[in-house]
Amino acid sequence: MAKKTIKVVEMNEGEKIAYSVNGNKITFGDDELTLNLEKNERDDANHIDICRDKYGNIVTGVIPGIAETYAAQIDIPPREYDYIADGVDENGKPREVPIPVPFDISKCTLTLWALV
Repeated sequence: MAKKTIKVVEMNEGEKIAYSVNGNKITFGDDELTLNLEKNERDDANHIDICRDKYGNIVTGVIPGIAETYAAQIDIPPREYDYIADGVDENGKPREVPIPVPFDISKCTLTLWALV
């Protein structure tokens, strides 16, 4: 089976932030910031901004006046569920229980911006 990895989109020309992917984790810079994308999966889509602050640090989020320079963005789609039968409800209708589908990093997107 082929190893699954994140989809990468380069938004513009120029040098991009260094990153590595190991399983469901992505690390930026020289081990400066690591995110476990599986732990950031939600029932709704999750968008994470990765910026450089005015001191050169890699941070998450956009902070006007401090962290305004985009380095990358991560988009994690909503968690998916399978449903299994679990008896019947009080009206005799089939009841289903949601079971989360295992996280799949290949459904996530990493968008890279040129470092300015």
